[in-house]
Parts: sequence; C-alpha cells; structure tokens
Amino acid sequence: MTKVINNIGRSFSDAFMALLVWRERHIKEKTFVIILALIVGIVAGVAALVLKTLIHLISTTLTSSINIDGGSYLYLIYPLIGILLTMLYVKYIVRDNISHGVTRVLYAISQNKSRLKRHNMYTSVLASSITIGFGGSVGAEGPIVYTGAAIGSNLGRVFRMSPRILMILVGCGAAAGIAGIFKAPIAGMLFTLEVLMLDLTTVSVMPLLIASITAATVAYVFTGYDVEFFFVQSEPFVTARIPFVILLGLFLGFVSLYFTRSMNMMEGVFRRLGKPWKKVIVGGSIVALLVFLFPPLYGEGYTSITELLNGQTESIVNSSIFYKDRDSVWWILGFIAALVLLKSFATASTNGGGGCGGTFAPSLYVGCMAGFFFAYFLNTVFGLDLSTKNFALMGMAGVMSGVMHAPLMGIFLTAELTGGYDLFLPLLIVSAISYGTIKFFEPYSIYTMRLAHEGKLITHHKDKAVLTLLKIDNVIETDFVSVRPDMNLKEMVGAISRSSRNLFPVVDAQGALIGVVLLDEIRNIMFRPDLYKRMFVNQFMTLPPAVVDVGQSMESVMNAFDDTGAWNLPVVDGGRYVGFVSKSKIFNSYRRVLRHYSED
Repeated sequence: MTKVINNIGRSFSDAFMALLVWRERHIKEKTFVIILALIVGIVAGVAALVLKTLIHLISTTLTSSINIDGGSYLYLIYPLIGILLTMLYVKYIVRDNISHGVTRVLYAISQNKSRLKRHNMYTSVLASSITIGFGGSVGAEGPIVYTGAAIGSNLGRVFRMSPRILMILVGCGAAAGIAGIFKAPIAGMLFTLEVLMLDLTTVSVMPLLIASITAATVAYVFTGYDVEFFFVQSEPFVTARIPFVILLGLFLGFVSLYFTRSMNMMEGVFRRLGKPWKKVIVGGSIVALLVFLFPPLYGEGYTSITELLNGQTESIVNSSIFYKDRDSVWWILGFIAALVLLKSFATASTNGGGGCGGTFAPSLYVGCMAGFFFAYFLNTVFGLDLSTKNFALMGMAGVMSGVMHAPLMGIFLTAELTGGYDLFLPLLIVSAISYGTIKFFEPYSIYTMRLAHEGKLITHHKDKAVLTLLKIDNVIETDFVSVRPDMNLKEMVGAISRSSRNLFPVVDAQGALIGVVLLDEIRNIMFRPDLYKRMFVNQFMTLPPAVVDVGQSMESVMNAFDDTGAWNLPVVDGGRYVGFVSKSKIFNSYRRVLRHYSED
C-alpha cells in the first residue's frame, strides 16, 4: 500500500513539474500573474464569505434569546469563553502566533520575501470567528487580510514565482480579502497601496484590480447586491456645513490619536502579564464587563452602526442596564461617549487576552460613534440641525483615515460600504484633516509603527524600501585575516603576506573585537627588521570609526557609513567579531535588489 501511495506521489510530482515547464514555455509571466490573481480573488472571496457566515451563525445563536429591555448576565460569560477557546485553539492546535494579522503581512513582505505559512490560509478564519462570534470586541478584516495574503503567497510558491511576484500576489490576497468581506473592490486595492505600501506599477495594477473585483463579485453572487450598511441620505449636504465638517475632521484626528495610543498602552500592559492564562483571565474579564455594561461593544458592532446611520438613536442602549434611560438626551450622549472611549480598551483586551481579530471594524465603529456624538452634541447644546446620520458616516471615514494612515481607503471604503457617494466632498475634507492631524503626532499607522521602529518596514520611499529588503547577513565579508593584540610586528607582517586585504581585525582570546590595524598606517615600519621583536599589535592598532551589530537595520548601517566616511566597518555579534561589511558590496546588492523589484 505504501509503495502504491509513493508511486502516486511521484507521478503527481512529475506531472506537476511538466506543467511548470509547459507554463514557462507557453505562458508569459505577466499573463500568468493575472491568472493567479483571478484564482486568489476567488479563493479569498470564498474565505471572506465563510468567515462572515461563521461569525453571524455563532453570534446569532448565542444572542437570539437576549431581551432588549435590560442587561443580560450572559454578556459576562460569552466573551470570556470565546477568548479562552481561541487561546486553547491557537496554543495547542495552531501552535503559532496568528495575532496582528496586518502587521505580520507587512513583516513577511519586508523580512521574509513575502512568504507566509500554509496554516495561515485557514487558521485565522476559525480563530477570529470564535472570538468575534462570542463577543470579542474586534473585527474580522485583519484576519481575512492575513488569510488572503497567505493564499496569494502560498499559491505563488507552488508555482515557484519570484519574490517580486510573491509580493504582488500577497497584495492581491490582502486586497481580495478586504474587497470580499466589505464588497468594496476599490477600497481593497487602496488598502494594499496605502497600508501594505505596495507600489502601483504596470505589473501590479492589473493583478490587484482583478483580485479585488473577483472577490467582490463572489460576495455579490452569494449575498446579493446590498451594501454592507444600509444608508439613505435623507438630508442633503450643503456648503454652509463645511466649517462644521472641518471641525469634525480635527475632532476625529484627536479621536484617532486617542484610539491608537490607548491601544498601544493596553497592548504593553498585556505583554507584561506574561503567562497566557493570566492574559485570558484579565483580558476576558475586562471585555466581559465592558460588554455587559455597554452591549454595543459585543463583536464587530455593525448592528449599532447600521442603527445610527438610519436614525435609530434610542436603539443604541438596547439590552443594556441603561435601557430605561433611553429617552434622555444626556444619557444617550454619555452612553455614546463611553463607547468611543472604551472601544479601544475592549479591542486591546480581546487581542491581548488571547483572542484573534483586527482593528478595522473597531476604527469604523469608533468613527461612526464619534461623528454621531459630534453632531448630536452640537444640536443639543447649541440648537443646531446638523444631520447626525451624515456626520456618523463622515466619522467612519475620518477615524479610518487617521488610525490606518490611509485617507483614500477611508473615503472609498466608507462610500462603498454605505453607498454614500453623494457625501464625497465632506468625506474628502474630513479624511484629509483627520489624517493630517494625527500625522503631526504619529508618523506611522497602528499597523506599521512597531515595524518602523525596528527598521523593518517597506514604504513608498524607494531608497528606504530597498534598504529594508537588504539583509546584513548577505553582505558580510569574512575573508579578513584576524590578528591578536600580543602579536609582534614580525607576526603581523606574516599575516599581511597571507591576506589580500589592507584591513585586519584585532580580536582577543574569546573572539571579541578590540580594534583594527590599517595597512597604510604601519607601512612605514613594516620593513624595519629591527622593530620586529619590539613592536606589538596593541601598540599600533586603532579603534574602528564605528561598529555594526549583526542585527542592525541596513538603513542604520548606511547612516554609520555616512557619518564616518569609512568604506569598511566591522560586524560583531554580542561583541564577538563576525566579519566586515563594505560600502561597495552594499551598493552592488542595493542596485541588484532595486532592479529586481522595479522591473515592469
């Protein structure tokens, strides 16, 4: 039986190799990338459909018996169970960290040649559906981006595509994930350009479009042509409201800043907790308590968004202990303000406790609540008649633009989600001002700041992008003859005769670098035999102008070359000598990578 299985496996392998050879001979690479993008779009679209269905099924099953006229103690149980189940699934079945999906996609692009593990094509779907279905206050978009990107990466690797094409396919998968789950093909493509920061070239534009449109088509076929959030603009926007729109943009910029920094603060708290069980108890308890007090924090919160976009203000307090106060304007204001302030804590506690989800939906949610609060507050205090529906819609675009640092995606995603294209001008204004406001305080988005601080982020800045793709391990030269500090000049001359270099690292008995010897600096004494026994290396060695650590980013290495004017710098690993890195070799590698990733 084993022999039969092995024969079948070899036959399949031979047939697949023949297919690869036939493809290389008969289908051009650009054409084949389009075919792969179509396949990625279909598979990612189906994955998005499965994820949404699972979340809806679990959530509906658990909450269908909860009454709207008072609080339910079930909310104290469900989120904790969901986070616990997710943690157990990830720890004992997946056995890999699958949180922070978008950040991990960015890391794969910049540091792992766009390679993602096979299990990432499905593990995030199950983990996030459990987390969100049981009430975890996160979104499904981060996991579906991770899933789509993994589908693109692994499909490209099956057909042995180059790292440059893998990067495009990862972008196609991410774009398809967003397009499929939101029915928003333009936003999916813009997500790849603004958040994943892939360059829009003649090679990448068509695959991204094909993948996004295909995934959105899959969503339309199976779920109909309705937009994600039903919205009817009953009150037209007039230019007299533009000053209030500008103020809203500023307000949303600071809301985005608060959301980002409070999320980072809470994530730091959970990192310090250490043990997974402690994280589950703390995170699950925080989320459960917040959901019990404020039920709209349950899951993605899309029902609450739909209610506010359609003027059902009082419904926001359904199933809460504050239900009896729903006729009070000030209670409504306070309730919505609490949702804006607490959503980031609920989201960070869900992920920090062991859940799996993204910040896409939370940022949309906070934006909707903040925009509604802004208009509702001004109407109540100053007797204005601002459209709370319109401002809630604008709020979604503003906070999305600020948190993600993606103003174009924020505009088009909001318009595609709601069909609110008539509000395009105020959406533009709000998104631009919100983005400009937070950019003044936070140069990087919530996804990219950690990688940016570590020097591992690819950006549209071509020079920095290429330096990020370069790895110091690939440019270290080790053919330098090392010498000891106690060697005399005669032994030093012997080392010079064995070397083709004019630079010599000085290391101690433990291999630690303690200095360098430059041939030019000892040329005047190396031909004096009378000094051979009297002069020692520790007398004429010098300190290097700078030392490079083996884990240092290539950008900081180039800064060291610029600051010192040196052409060679020693590389150490924990103080131990490893080799040298030369400016000329870096330039050669830089040019090779630049040409490879810029081919159109």
